Amino acid sequence: MKFISWNVNGLRAVFGKGFPEIIQELDADFVCLQETKMQAGQLEADLPSYHTYWNYAEKKGYSGTAIYTRHEPLSVSYGIGIDHHDTEGRVITLEYTDFYLVTVYVPNSQDDLRRLGYRMTWEDDFRVYLVELDKKKPVIVCGDLNVAHQEIDLKNPKSNRRNAGFTDEERGKFQELLDAGFIDTFRYFHPDQRDIYSWWSYRFRARERNSGWRIDYFVTSQRLAPQLASAKIHTEIFGSDHCPVELVLK
Repeated sequence: MKFISWNVNGLRAVFGKGFPEIIQELDADFVCLQETKMQAGQLEADLPSYHTYWNYAEKKGYSGTAIYTRHEPLSVSYGIGIDHHDTEGRVITLEYTDFYLVTVYVPNSQDDLRRLGYRMTWEDDFRVYLVELDKKKPVIVCGDLNVAHQEIDLKNPKSNRRNAGFTDEERGKFQELLDAGFIDTFRYFHPDQRDIYSWWSYRFRARERNSGWRIDYFVTSQRLAPQLASAKIHTEIFGSDHCPVELVLK
């Protein structure tokens, strides 16, 4: 089974840049989207052969997630069950016989770290949510986690220290997730790979210069390790300031 995750930074915009054709070519069983930035009824976004599930933010033109799947789930839930976290459309969970699939758009700490405190609370609550799911069956979680875990996960680690997405606090929370029984699947297959990123600023010709960050992930329960077949980052696909990331399970 093939899984794709992509922060589209506005689904309506990327629809005009070949989104349906890109998804058709990727030919995935599951396509998870973040930062859809839309409300119900703003776009006829159905694709042939896919069931679609949406979580919209209360604030218009902000955040939001979606999942396209060829496999109808046993159940669907939105958010993590905590009211003050669940107004921004950040999480969708699909339950299947053998696993849970969770897509997430983790809150950004913002340029002046004004949301770092909230981010830390959110991280703790989200980790508890995943651990509780993991007690029932294996979990596949994907999305824009808004953190570069290691120095090799961004082009300029020295100059970005203490910037949003590369604070010790955010990196520590990601490590806590791994320590709770999860695998960063890209690093599982490519432990020392450098210069492969999933996000580039629109400024300073960053993508052209490959001055990017790896902040989009597939993270799975450790017991899924024997079923991991491959993980890759589709740097060749444009349309957003992020590119899609992929996981294949046996």
